[in-house]
Amino acid sequence: MRTSSASTTSLGRSPVRLSDLLSRGPVVLDGAMGTELDSRGVDTRDPLWSALALTTAPEAVRQVHTDYLEAGARVITTNTYQATLPALLRAGHDAHRAREVIAAGARLAGEATRRFGAEHPEAQVLIAGGLGPYGAYLADGSEYTGVYDVGALDAPVFRDVHLPRIEVLVGEGVDLFALETLPRLDEAQALLAMVKGLAPQAECWISFQVRSDGTRLADGMPLAEAAAWAAQEGMVVAIGINCVAPDVVGRALPVLRAATDKPLVAYPNAGELYDPVTKSWRSAGEEGGLVELAPSWIAAGARLVGGCCRTCPAQIRELAHAVCT
Repeated sequence: MRTSSASTTSLGRSPVRLSDLLSRGPVVLDGAMGTELDSRGVDTRDPLWSALALTTAPEAVRQVHTDYLEAGARVITTNTYQATLPALLRAGHDAHRAREVIAAGARLAGEATRRFGAEHPEAQVLIAGGLGPYGAYLADGSEYTGVYDVGALDAPVFRDVHLPRIEVLVGEGVDLFALETLPRLDEAQALLAMVKGLAPQAECWISFQVRSDGTRLADGMPLAEAAAWAAQEGMVVAIGINCVAPDVVGRALPVLRAATDKPLVAYPNAGELYDPVTKSWRSAGEEGGLVELAPSWIAAGARLVGGCCRTCPAQIRELAHAVCT
């Protein structure tokens, strides 16, 4: 991608790809964006969630990226999980401005990476274009259930949620994508087809949203079936789960490993439960956290590890120390 190497000072393509990094050992991802912005006083109480900050607090977004890089993350994800054309139009932007907001997600990550690279020329950093699910656009918590109108996957609005965002990110030079928090296999298949059509040389990882038993997607489909499909897709270089409680990871990784020999991905949340009505998190009372459990995930085949909602740069720093030393 044009902004993927910390050793570059322009938007020239990095010679390193995610598959290269994964072949060398565990790679640390970043942590939360939306909840980290909240903790810094940035208001995200909006259907746009963290994407609201692309226009209201871009410096804060850039600083969050920077803090994760300083903490040891070597793959950061653009703040575009909830930045979709229909959502931005709904918020009052025209189509041109909406695309500029999406582009800002890539540009802020690129600026943070270049600044980091000026001080750490030896580091190799990749930027993944963040692609959240249709449920994120709905802003009703349905990415945790997969309960969409079945017809929505064939509707123009489904295409409009995903396709323009991919177009903009490809236009900004992104050729690594994070297809994340996906609660349904059919959506993962549709989304990957869109990426393949616009960026056939891109690499990506796919991470699913799963139930607490770690064996089924949020909509009830067996995780093994979803992993077996992803294993056959050449552009998918890693397969896993995200935004689940840390203890769920240990139950899901054996299921994934039995279905694929590709590198596995794990970036759980901090172990709290999300309430879509109040748009808040509450303790789930689970034992064991990200840093304590990560070595066991590495032993089970995880090669991309990081954090999702309610995780922070301090935890990513501890994680990097735990898995990379």
